[in-house]
Amino acid sequence: MAIAENIARVRERIESAALRAGRRADDVTLMAVSKTFPAEGIREAYATGIRAFGENRVQEFAGKADAVADLVAAEFHLIGHLQTNKAGKAAELFAAIDSVDSAKLTAKLNAAAAELGKKITVLIEVNIGGEAAKSGLGEESPELEAILQGATAWTHLEIRGLMTVPPFSDDPELARPYFRQLRELRDRIATRRLPGVAMEVLSMGMSHDFEVAIAEGATCVRVGTAIFGVREKPQT
Repeated sequence: MAIAENIARVRERIESAALRAGRRADDVTLMAVSKTFPAEGIREAYATGIRAFGENRVQEFAGKADAVADLVAAEFHLIGHLQTNKAGKAAELFAAIDSVDSAKLTAKLNAAAAELGKKITVLIEVNIGGEAAKSGLGEESPELEAILQGATAWTHLEIRGLMTVPPFSDDPELARPYFRQLRELRDRIATRRLPGVAMEVLSMGMSHDFEVAIAEGATCVRVGTAIFGVREKPQT
């Protein structure tokens, strides 16, 4: 029952962080990042009440989707970078794509969702630290503006907010300025009241820094290691 115990501890941390920030814990979604872990782990987390799960790769989740298909209330999110040539498969497998980073990808996802007759929620990934090795859009990127301005054309997508992965540091406090920056960007976009754009979700914060993210306004925290344990490195 290690997963259940870990989730209980994470929920306690969320509760405490929300209380310190003058927020309600119920306003923060706990997403269990199940990438690289087997379907059994997803099922254990689901049994504790977890409903949002994050996966990093289309191909990996395709291999375990059937094993969790009966978890009818589970919502699977793609949180890793998505190539446009895999948009169709991603639209099949996932209820949400939290890593949209181009207008071209957005159009592909919309077309794929239309063919499937479903609506997909999306978050725009912002590379808030401007790191060359990471995907995501810069705050002033023309692509970000293109996605926002084109929202009314994406009839089978719901743009719900923003996601980021800040530069890593062992000190969670060093992530605070990046979380604050994303919240301020979200607020600026929200004040524009763009048609088809809902800036409700701020997906930020992981196992080591989610308390700081909650203090800065996160509505979804993506927790993997603190729930499932340390991931094994692939054999080389």
